Amino acid sequence: MARQDHAPPSASNFLQSAQVAAKEGKRGSPPVESWDPPFCGDIDITIKRDGTWIHEGTPIRRPGLVKLFASILKREGDEHFLVTPVEKVRLQVEDAPFVAVDFEVVDGVITFVTNVGDVVAAGSANPIRVEIAEDGEPSPYVEVRRGLDALIDRKSFYRLVDIGKERDGKFGVASGDTFFPIVSSASL
Repeated sequence: MARQDHAPPSASNFLQSAQVAAKEGKRGSPPVESWDPPFCGDIDITIKRDGTWIHEGTPIRRPGLVKLFASILKREGDEHFLVTPVEKVRLQVEDAPFVAVDFEVVDGVITFVTNVGDVVAAGSANPIRVEIAEDGEPSPYVEVRRGLDALIDRKSFYRLVDIGKERDGKFGVASGDTFFPIVSSASL
């Protein structure tokens, strides 16, 4: 429920707070996991399945603004919030907040790049998982940071399948010392 003593949150007002918060994280990601500000309400921002950020029905076309908002994104349960040290607003996420748009394999480690510039090496701290929809369509993800996932785009998923191997009755990929099953070998 939104606070009643303030106007509903707006992207422009929140932007000012976000810019101040981002300065705290200049040497890395802002420490959003340590911030627990009061909930200020819902903001009319939706992150589409393809990674497009929509504000009041219009795509946000400034990459720097999207990256700024992405840097202060926090997940609590099944909900996503933009947070600063003094404000917290809820936004909608259709699937995952990020999209893994490419990867490379160096010395056996799969490193992904997201649509907002995050670089993440898959491993035990950043697992790859594949969910299979009722229609049999796979949805592959990699955890990027703080419980936030990136949907692995189709071309990258096909490339992962190309480098996959069978291990213990499962077909999947290894990154470092961790094996990530994609499907059981019996279903191939």
